[in-house]
Amino acid sequence: MDELIVCNLRIGRGAALYHAGTASRHLYFIRLGSFKTLYCCEQGHQLVTGFAMSNQALGLEAITGECHACSALALEDSEVMSISYSGLERLAQDMPALQANLNRLLSREIRRSQHMLITWGHYSAQERLAIFVLGLSRRFAARGYSAHHFVLRMSREDIASFIGVRSETICRSITQLRELQLVNIEGRNVEIIHLAQLEAFCQRGY
Repeated sequence: MDELIVCNLRIGRGAALYHAGTASRHLYFIRLGSFKTLYCCEQGHQLVTGFAMSNQALGLEAITGECHACSALALEDSEVMSISYSGLERLAQDMPALQANLNRLLSREIRRSQHMLITWGHYSAQERLAIFVLGLSRRFAARGYSAHHFVLRMSREDIASFIGVRSETICRSITQLRELQLVNIEGRNVEIIHLAQLEAFCQRGY
């Protein structure tokens, strides 16, 4: 596997790891930092399609041989491993378990996209924000960090784009969640006041 690592890349905050429309030949695994992925519509509008953190993969289009559908921009100074997909594919021919893992990576990404469409289509702005915050909490906890206190690397505009609401709606939703004593967001600092109640709030529409 070490031979497949093309290089370790350091990407400064705001810089692009890759751009939409460029050839996809590598898988990228985030060692440090975080990224957002952006899709540019024909009208020129940009939509945030996801946020990736450490130990996650980017550039899964390489598995299908397609060009990058989105651009990936660093939300903070980050470091990624660039792995040649053609080399990985050759290795997978001798290691069926590796091919199965690659298929699972792609399958999880498809399920994530489907879940996002279903979620954002059936919930209010307040509920969407609560689900987003809870998702971040679980991701931080899985990496050994606090599930109750963390810092947002993305802007409120990015969050609004991702959950499909207007930027001004985010401010109202933050106020509403604070009044419900579920979540307090000051600047980019997040405090989950009652995690169990937040989980129950997010589950009430399922």
